[in-house]
Amino acid sequence: MKILIISSLIMACCLSSCVKLDRTPQGIIFSDQLNSPENIDKMVTAAYSALGNDNGFDSYTGLWALGDIRAGDAYKGGDGVGDQDYLNDFEVFQERPDNRTVGNVWVALYTAIGRVDDALARLDAVTEDKFPLKLERQAEMRFLRGHFYFLLKIYYNHIPWFDETVPVESRDSISNKSLSDDALWGKIADDFKFAADNLPGDQTDVGRPTKWAAKAYLAKTLLYEAYKQNDQYQVTSIDQSLLAQVVSLCDEVIQSTKYALSQDFAYNFLTEDENGPESIFAIQFSKDDGTPQGRLDWGHYLDYPMNPEYGCCAFHAPSQNLVNAFRTDKNGLPMFDEFNKVDVGLNDFKTYTFDPRLDHTVAIPGHPYKYEPYFVFQKSWDRSPQIYGYFLSMKETVAADDPSFQKTPPFMSSSKNQDILRYDDILLWKAEALIELGRQDEALPIINKIRTRTANSTGLLKQEDGSYTSNYKIGTYQPGVNCVWTQDFARKALRWERRLEFAMEGFRFFDLVRWGITPDYVNTYIAEESSKRQYLVGVHFQAGKFEYMPIPISQIDYSKGALIQNAGY
Repeated sequence: MKILIISSLIMACCLSSCVKLDRTPQGIIFSDQLNSPENIDKMVTAAYSALGNDNGFDSYTGLWALGDIRAGDAYKGGDGVGDQDYLNDFEVFQERPDNRTVGNVWVALYTAIGRVDDALARLDAVTEDKFPLKLERQAEMRFLRGHFYFLLKIYYNHIPWFDETVPVESRDSISNKSLSDDALWGKIADDFKFAADNLPGDQTDVGRPTKWAAKAYLAKTLLYEAYKQNDQYQVTSIDQSLLAQVVSLCDEVIQSTKYALSQDFAYNFLTEDENGPESIFAIQFSKDDGTPQGRLDWGHYLDYPMNPEYGCCAFHAPSQNLVNAFRTDKNGLPMFDEFNKVDVGLNDFKTYTFDPRLDHTVAIPGHPYKYEPYFVFQKSWDRSPQIYGYFLSMKETVAADDPSFQKTPPFMSSSKNQDILRYDDILLWKAEALIELGRQDEALPIINKIRTRTANSTGLLKQEDGSYTSNYKIGTYQPGVNCVWTQDFARKALRWERRLEFAMEGFRFFDLVRWGITPDYVNTYIAEESSKRQYLVGVHFQAGKFEYMPIPISQIDYSKGALIQNAGY
């Protein structure tokens, strides 16, 4: 699928007239000329390209600005609070309807949906006799549309929904309040259901979704829909029938035997292991592909350290709170309510015991960077340690000598894939649903399976002398021995596991909102963290407002009143 994405970039460029307009055009292509089977397939390809069409300033695939810094897992980073201050607005909860990222993410996702709908309209009009892949391509497009709408839903909540049957000229008059919350989730779920019914179980092009990817994304959608909330985004009930469907769908993916946990957690974040057994659906990036800079991961180009091998820009810095959360107790279990009573310092990683996922996630001075014992992270690689501390994020980056790495001055990036759906997510969605169904005993072996894999993921976490980078100790939950496995305890364990398993991957904030605990959680974090980070003093998360971004003011103006602003803005 690397080739597919490359060609989609070329096609998308042609469609959006991204060439300079100071030349005499050599020809004009009319819409009807795109309706041949060959050109329809190119329109499908152009829709795929939207999966990675973002950048570090306005990323909807990187997620870190929207999902990590709003959840207390990360600081913005960079050269102080004024560096890209519109991103700082998310961290200090001063989001505004005219914020650059708020507007650009909305436009980018609806542009992506527009490409999908254009491809679907052309597919609807062609017969299977002329285009035998019609049904399969329709299923691919509906999978992509479901993905883009899912992101819009968790970002903005109230959004206008339309499909390929709605004329383009009518779309700006569709209200974002025309569908109820359940109805909107239902529309998203319908796309994944169609995809699951009509996609094959295997794909020759690895970047195309399979029926198992569609079932996985459907499970995720139904899990979010299951948590019923009031207008203050407090959970009022959890739909048990939807949870049962989540369990069933996860079981179908698991029982397909197509996927498994990677032997080492590290393999999920290394170029040489991409599209491995744990990857269910991923954005396929590329370099040296005939395009000027390659099809690179632009969503993370701000996240590299400030050393000569890289150069810029030290954004996306793990919070002290997150680093503290990796500490374990005498049984190798999380510290839970005690974790944040002591701040882990740079000299404490051999003093305390830690979950090994720490050194897969956090770049720490004195520790090897990206599993290279001779390439040791230095304090000087940070940009503003007096503001954001000495830690940086590491899962999304690659080593400077990695074949996928490429400098694009003043930034840098790589062609390493980004997973949208992983098998560990499937396991933890199932465990979450089981716990909320009161079947926490069935969730126990699932969570322990994740923790056992973590315990076996220390082979690459070694220093130059062969010793382990930190003092690792992680255990499994053993009811009656080291814990009492009640529903409440199991829920706490599951939520902790999700935090550490997906730390710095952009999921945390959306988990908190789904669970309805964001205000108390974030305000507790701010109260504790503001004693360490001066710029957080006086920051407050307002319940019933900041769970979702505002509707961009430019879009409200353009819609002439069809779009209604979210509460509180």
